[in-house]
Amino acid sequence: MAVQQFNPAPRPTAHPMANPGYGKRLAPSQRPRRADDFAHLPRREAAVADYVDRQPEGADISVKTLAKHLPGYGQCAVATILNGLSAAGHYRRVRQCVTSASGTNIWVWRSYWSRTPRDDAWWADFAAGELGTSTIPAALEAAAGAWFERGASESQLLSALTAGLPAHVSHPYGFVRARLLSKLPPEPPAPRMVMECTDCGAPGEPASLPGGLCRTCTGTDGPAPLSASAGVHDRVGRLRSALRAGAGD
Repeated sequence: MAVQQFNPAPRPTAHPMANPGYGKRLAPSQRPRRADDFAHLPRREAAVADYVDRQPEGADISVKTLAKHLPGYGQCAVATILNGLSAAGHYRRVRQCVTSASGTNIWVWRSYWSRTPRDDAWWADFAAGELGTSTIPAALEAAAGAWFERGASESQLLSALTAGLPAHVSHPYGFVRARLLSKLPPEPPAPRMVMECTDCGAPGEPASLPGGLCRTCTGTDGPAPLSASAGVHDRVGRLRSALRAGAGD
């Protein structure tokens, strides 16, 4: 009796990787994976979030690819789910400026994933590289704030103001102002990351994309106004206290 041959059942294909430098990128400070990571999400969003979370960094998590590898989810459904994950703080799409192998600057599209849900303020700080803007009115505070906006640390600024002090300073205001202006670090390069709407891809400031979605896609009246960074004010205050303490020695 002839033995009937059966072909083995096909295995599901592995999720594809994006081109080098693209695809899923992990946001920093992820908490360890837990069974209830996505329990706060609706069922479909939780299922897709769990699938995306298990993919390695660099995986292709575009709408088209996810729809192809998630049975029962069409591209429209996946796009809607990603919008929900963006609003929940797990997902952001960005355009990021990188330097190519030939030394030229090019823009690439990347998808940042956070297992830990993040609010809009966290994503804004992340996109800005944790460097805010300042509208501090006083003359020396504004000059010191410019240092922080250009990436200087408190210790770097304090060192620039106090290194090689003369035995006597007749006009402290003029002395400090002159050092702040003459030793000001160079302008930082152009922003290297631009947040964009998860749904339509329109670029915008993080504050104008609450939940990662633009006002057109959410139907809101308008973007939230940019708020001044309190961090610069606090750092200048600490610097002032340090200088006063040094002057009293």
